[in-house]
Amino acid sequence: MRQRNRKHLDERLESCSALYSDSADILDKDFLKHPLHMEIGCGKGRFITTLASLNPDIHYIASEMIANIIVLAAEKAQAMELDNIRFISGNVQYMADSIPQGSVDRIYLNFSDPWPKDRHAKRRLTHKNFLDLYDRLLAEDGEIHFKTDNRALFDFSLESFKENGWELDEVTSDLHNSNFEGNIMTEYEEKFSGLGFTINRLVARRKK
Repeated sequence: MRQRNRKHLDERLESCSALYSDSADILDKDFLKHPLHMEIGCGKGRFITTLASLNPDIHYIASEMIANIIVLAAEKAQAMELDNIRFISGNVQYMADSIPQGSVDRIYLNFSDPWPKDRHAKRRLTHKNFLDLYDRLLAEDGEIHFKTDNRALFDFSLESFKENGWELDEVTSDLHNSNFEGNIMTEYEEKFSGLGFTINRLVARRKK
């Protein structure tokens, strides 16, 4: 279902132009000099803005396809006066083509669309096609941090990472009852964990 644009969407995005763009040109050389982390599908921005506020020496890129949603994330970052985060609307292919290869130290995939039908497997953000894009973006020792409440997607992702030459660490099917410390919840995670859904998590690194 097509979403209606939020009221005054263009004006709101323009007011966040220091942090938001539909082009990777917003990532100037000075911004890219810092350690760089990236969230693909940032939603309303709770996760990435919290990280950015806690880690001022790290720079963050947040991508989101839907302008109605990314405007909320950009406004949140602007209200928090964060200067170490940039928001870009666009798909993963665009990100991989626009951001310098090997420049990203960490990629976050939080509660990505599971695309449950088999015929849509190639759209899952942990499919081989996307893993190849991340491989181009990531530095040599870069990592992917992946969280989902969807067990079928998690199982698919486990196999996809293994089959495509990635090593797995910190694998859990119940994050909130594990010994992992420092978890930052997204809006989605808080809602669905509160309803009793368990959260799956892993860290993936390319094999040396």
